[in-house]
Amino acid sequence: MSSNQKSAGGFSSLVSSIVIALTLVLGFIVYKYIFGDAKNFVEGDNTGEPLEGNMMAIIYKGGIIVPFLLATNFIVIIFAIERFVSLAKAKGKGNINNFVVKIKDLLGNNELAVAKEECDVQRGSLANVVLAGLTKYENIKNENDLSKEQKIESLKAELEEATALELPMLSKNLVILSTCASIATLIGLIGTVLGMIKSFAAMAGGTPDTAQLATGISEALINTALGIFASTIAIIFFNLFSTKVDQLTHSMDEASFTIVQDFTASTAK
Repeated sequence: MSSNQKSAGGFSSLVSSIVIALTLVLGFIVYKYIFGDAKNFVEGDNTGEPLEGNMMAIIYKGGIIVPFLLATNFIVIIFAIERFVSLAKAKGKGNINNFVVKIKDLLGNNELAVAKEECDVQRGSLANVVLAGLTKYENIKNENDLSKEQKIESLKAELEEATALELPMLSKNLVILSTCASIATLIGLIGTVLGMIKSFAAMAGGTPDTAQLATGISEALINTALGIFASTIAIIFFNLFSTKVDQLTHSMDEASFTIVQDFTASTAK
């Protein structure tokens, strides 16, 4: 494991763009061929009434905005899975708090080699940062050409560089979840407005067309529900992953501080 290795992978920008495009296609396919399947409707006519209690047919009646809302839900689910996998890999194999405590104890006992072995066992972003610091610690400890202050600054710079390499990978693609949380309700609102327009149009001729009025209201509510659902799960996942990233960042800072403090104390002896 090198000091400049990055553990948290995940989708690249190109792959993310392709995934988003594919979810839009998938949204239209699911809308047209699954939800709009004739067997979900009375007399096999998807322009007619849904079978009683058939949710797929009811959602299909939400109109042309529904495929976009389905795609938004698919995007949230796919990128939530991607972040779960990537952050689990970044966390490493063991408990990060126990790992930090173990590194503190090993440094306190001057067992630098064992601490480096623990990094190889733990793996992940935190272990990468600690290993980078320990390797630098070992390299400069007996360096006679540098003053104590220069050694400390060099060690700090190495830890900061290692941390800077890891952090972007930890928060990668979270912006997609936050964007979905914002736009899902807006897309749903567009569908809601279109449904309400149909409802008011049904009342414009003097004698209300009750069937068209009910269709318009149903379309509005379906789009509202799908938009709120996508936004809700996106917010939940975004906050969950942000908390995990904050925990890893705090552990990196704590471990870095421990390494610098131990080095400062050892060079003062």
